[in-house]
Amino acid sequence: MKTKFILSLFLFAAAFSSAQKKKEKLKFNPQLATELGADKYGMKPYVIVMLTTGTAKIEDKTKMADLMKGHLANISKLADEGKVVVAGPFLEKNKENYRGMFIFNTKSKEEAEQWVKTDPAVQTGVFNYEILPWYGSAALPMYLKYHAEIAKENP
Repeated sequence: MKTKFILSLFLFAAAFSSAQKKKEKLKFNPQLATELGADKYGMKPYVIVMLTTGTAKIEDKTKMADLMKGHLANISKLADEGKVVVAGPFLEKNKENYRGMFIFNTKSKEEAEQWVKTDPAVQTGVFNYEILPWYGSAALPMYLKYHAEIAKENP
């Protein structure tokens, strides 16, 4: 029993020491924090928009394919403009009928609503939406530059 305790204590100390060393290597970058709009915790407000199943039922597969093409093009446009930092569909059905989500680079629910309304699938009623304020890492938009390097194809 005592051996297990000492071993556990040793493992905890080693992990803590390793974490401290990693933390020491990273230095606060005030210029980057300012550029990203970070607060003292490295965080900032965003707006999440949850896309839900809308009321429009489009049976024409060609029309639906064109709407989805427009939906994806709109996401790319918003990302290029720095307005959307995360977007993607949910992979499983859920009881809330959530279809996908956006994280918009704004703290204004009104601005996020203007942006989501540029989506042709929202305009036609294929998707509806819910808007939620959110607080997350100010570095979140930085992942987009790496996404282009790992994607073999664009949607």
